[in-house]
Amino acid sequence: MAQATDFTIANQSFPSFRTDLNTVLSAINTMNSGTSRPSSAVAGTMWLDTTSASAPTIKFFDGTDDISFATIDYSANTVNFIDSSVASDVVNDTTPQLGGNLDVNGNDIVSTSNANVDIVPNGTGDVTLQADSVQIGDSNANATLTTNGTGDLILNTNNGTNAGNITLEDGANGHIQVSTNGTGYIKFNDLAYIPQQALTSSSNAVAWDVQAKPNAYHLTTENTTFSAPTNSVEGSFIALEINYDGSHTIAFNTVFEFAASTAPTFTSTDGKTDILVFRYNGTVWQEVGRTLNLSES
Repeated sequence: MAQATDFTIANQSFPSFRTDLNTVLSAINTMNSGTSRPSSAVAGTMWLDTTSASAPTIKFFDGTDDISFATIDYSANTVNFIDSSVASDVVNDTTPQLGGNLDVNGNDIVSTSNANVDIVPNGTGDVTLQADSVQIGDSNANATLTTNGTGDLILNTNNGTNAGNITLEDGANGHIQVSTNGTGYIKFNDLAYIPQQALTSSSNAVAWDVQAKPNAYHLTTENTTFSAPTNSVEGSFIALEINYDGSHTIAFNTVFEFAASTAPTFTSTDGKTDILVFRYNGTVWQEVGRTLNLSES
């Protein structure tokens, strides 16, 4: 690093000429580097301010002031332009393009003045999110997933092939609601069902959480009474299949109301099946259907 007091080489002896020439060439070769403007600077001189050893600044002398042009980051091997009008600033580059992947380095992509953040692929291109989990929503506010137009909203797996399931899960003790707009209706184009789950007895009683197991079956192992269900919701339906593994008797809590207020005579025969359906009116579970003495096979 060197600076010259001037760039004029006077007539002189050869040794002095060589020294003077080497000084000028060294200043040119090191871009007039130093911790202050070279005394030889004139309007138009560019020099390297080395006040910061790791990030020196290229400066332009206009004859009165030094104008900072850019800093050189030795660690990152980058040039950081200071003048905002330089096109390398993406704010002023109207068609910026990446030469590689964009690493946000732990930061967010944000907008200002409540503006949207739009990701718009070209032509028929798609937006692909290669992540195991995608979160939407602003803090605790409701989140809306909608279309940008009158088209349908379609959820599918594996690009619409027959692989994978679509699962909707609520938060702790939350609800999943399906509502239509106006006179719209809910339509299932394929079979919809609630998987059947087992109920077991303990000490001659069956506990039944009807929210977790609305479609249940019970294989008898002893004489059994079905206790009052838990988590009952007005208007809901439940179904029960009783498979007899022996001649066991069956009874129900009084919260179950049978037709004509009289419980049926259950089959209680090994290898037979009884099926019952109930609806909850907010107080009792009313029987709405029964089929008795079916064969298990």
